Amino acid sequence: MQSSDVVVIGAGVFGAWSALLARRAGMSVTLVDAYGIGHPRATSGDETRIIRSGHAGDAYYTASSRRSREAWMELGDEAGERIFVGCGVLWFAHREGGFEAGSIATFEAEGVPYEKLEADAVAERWPQITADELGWALYEPEGGLLMARRGVMAASRLFARAGGRFELASMWPGTPDGRRLLDVVAPDGTRLAGGTFVFACGPWLPRLFPEYLEKVIRVTKQDVVFFGPRGGDGRFAAEWMPCWVDYDASFYGIPGVDGRGPKIAPDRYGPVFDPSSGERIVDPDSIRLARRFIGHRFPALADAPVVETRVCQYETTPDTNFVLDRHPDFDNVWLVGGGSGHGFKHGPTMGAAVVARLAGSPPAEGEERFGLSHPRVPSAGMRTGGDSIVTGFRGYG
Repeated sequence: MQSSDVVVIGAGVFGAWSALLARRAGMSVTLVDAYGIGHPRATSGDETRIIRSGHAGDAYYTASSRRSREAWMELGDEAGERIFVGCGVLWFAHREGGFEAGSIATFEAEGVPYEKLEADAVAERWPQITADELGWALYEPEGGLLMARRGVMAASRLFARAGGRFELASMWPGTPDGRRLLDVVAPDGTRLAGGTFVFACGPWLPRLFPEYLEKVIRVTKQDVVFFGPRGGDGRFAAEWMPCWVDYDASFYGIPGVDGRGPKIAPDRYGPVFDPSSGERIVDPDSIRLARRFIGHRFPALADAPVVETRVCQYETTPDTNFVLDRHPDFDNVWLVGGGSGHGFKHGPTMGAAVVARLAGSPPAEGEERFGLSHPRVPSAGMRTGGDSIVTGFRGYG
């Protein structure tokens, strides 16, 4: 039975970056995924994700996003593909003391460029946006979007180019030997041996390790909707409009890219979802809410047709902080996940954190919260939708 220094189970953003960086650190690595790279069941499988530095008062996530942004750009250069699109990120602020104001204080401490805009300045710069009732807006000129599926596939290709091995297989924990796991096993009995195992399975983690993660990670169905502007109307493409976040209203959106229309998502928690057997059909209410919001904020899209829909999922922890810890029963098993609706952008820094742990380093400052035993106080936290004061939506917890 062939053995690797490290076996990474799950080729989403956390797994792909962990495998790539472990291989570049000189380890022999096997990356395993049940459905393939960039498949539609994966949380990392949609076309685009926002990358933003705004994380209210949390300096760790702000710095992580900045480091990850550089890594994503370097990955795109190395792969010869456009992965980061620097269209900026615009936050709609309804009040003075909200998430956006907390981000400004952190930006100033961390040296992140930003602009604070009055509502009329928003409408002047982006006439396609209605900003009348906003208090103000926060603009991140160095933010933008990531080509999600493309980025995960690029990381996986560079991993293979560096000598990494990929296996298409559904794998579960296999044979234990005291406090060590010897292998992982497929339903047909095929086994993969390894020195260390990293389970970065996204929404499948609670199913694999229910005794430790069933109450830590909650998997919910999340709908996104793409609208089609009129022919010849390029105002909603990334060349002319930024990504945007309305934290208090629990909506976010991404401008059109690669010929797709602008994307909008109600950032409310959907129903509990099975990532393997759940059907990827959006809830009609998600379309209704998206249309109501987009008709107000972007009036030219009020009657635009829905041209595409997607279903992914969140795997959310109560406090929206990630999971990165050693398995309580095994010295050579690591659990990585809990992206909580904001994890994709942090893939490079999470991969680096995994490799540092494999090398024996303790958690870096700010990463103690990722531990399984760390108290997790329910909070709307770091994703793009909080406890809404506008729509009445409320977050998990």
